[in-house]
Amino acid sequence: MKLNAEFDKRAVMHAAAQDWIPSPMPGVERKMLDRIGEEVARATSIVRYAPESAFSEHAHGGGEEFLVLDGTFQDEHGDYPAGTYVRNPPTSHHTPGAAEGCTIFVKLWQFAPDDRTYVTLDTNAQALESVANQPGSKTATLFKDERETVRLIELAPNAHLDLAPEGGMEILCLEGSFTEGGEEFGRWSWLRLPIGAALSLTAGDKGCRLWTKEGHLRFVSAPS
Repeated sequence: MKLNAEFDKRAVMHAAAQDWIPSPMPGVERKMLDRIGEEVARATSIVRYAPESAFSEHAHGGGEEFLVLDGTFQDEHGDYPAGTYVRNPPTSHHTPGAAEGCTIFVKLWQFAPDDRTYVTLDTNAQALESVANQPGSKTATLFKDERETVRLIELAPNAHLDLAPEGGMEILCLEGSFTEGGEEFGRWSWLRLPIGAALSLTAGDKGCRLWTKEGHLRFVSAPS
């Protein structure tokens, strides 16, 4: 399966308007944003766990990165309430589930093969700092290495954000709304810009809160 697999082109998915697609596990559904592969895939998705649903234990051959959007995600290592950002590197394994249900934004098979760095952060507790030369913009870095930078960005109502990302960029709208390229993005809308494309967006009347990733499109590959 290939979905938004042309990484040299702008890609957009408005997840709120998509149907939920059942996964192989009962009670676990997903909205696919990009994908190369079948059940083992380089994938970006929004995944919903019904109460008491779970996946069987599995390893992450290519790593797993996720942000809990609502509810509480759980595994044998602990509970991860809404706002938790997690990176489980290649060779990690767990048994995920959600006693009361949850929704997560998740990226699979997008790590360097030798990455062994675990990250667990409460994004609600991250201090945001003003962005230089970008009035009404604040940001906090969640993760950074030689391949990519992951941030939270908050924009005040009607604030503009103009960036020249290196290595492509992805944005997920967590709260509020923004416009980019003449298109409106609301909660859980997703945008991917190719390498070389500039970003110019304007927050809506209530501002917006964004998850962003920059630089990673230089290292696109599918699981083998």
